[in-house]
Amino acid sequence: MKYLVMEPDETLEPGLRADLLDTWVAATNAGGAVGYTAPAPVEKIAENLDGALGRVEAGLDLLGVLSTGERYVGMGMLVNRGSALLAHWRTVLRVMVHPEFQGNGAGRMLMEGLRGSAVDLGLEQLLLTVRGGLGLENFYGPLGYRIVGTHPRAVRVAPDDYRDELTMVMDL
Repeated sequence: MKYLVMEPDETLEPGLRADLLDTWVAATNAGGAVGYTAPAPVEKIAENLDGALGRVEAGLDLLGVLSTGERYVGMGMLVNRGSALLAHWRTVLRVMVHPEFQGNGAGRMLMEGLRGSAVDLGLEQLLLTVRGGLGLENFYGPLGYRIVGTHPRAVRVAPDDYRDELTMVMDL
């Protein structure tokens, strides 16, 4: 498995979109905290993915992917907030690995790749948010992220199930 940074024109590859959509749907259906709950709303995910790929194609954001050589099985983005005052950091967004490829260090490889991309861009800091109650901070903490804030009850996964959103930062 290999970490790759997609060039803006590479986002137009139909295979890339199909593999990333499959990954996002599979991660959602497996219970991953990737913006939706199971059953995965495929059309909404596709719309969100198309918007994200459009931002990469326009040169606004960076897309890092994991490739097996045959298909793409993971993704993560460095999202630019578009202000000169915030140009020294990025938000890490849409981090996911296809469930079939989890548990063998793929997530760590993806996050280390994104960190390397951030260093290559000359960034000073990365920010990400995680859904509370899943222990995700235990994955990101050893990678260098620390919790800097909590938004209580920010995520409603069901009518009576609210989760905190944890904000985590890594200094580069």
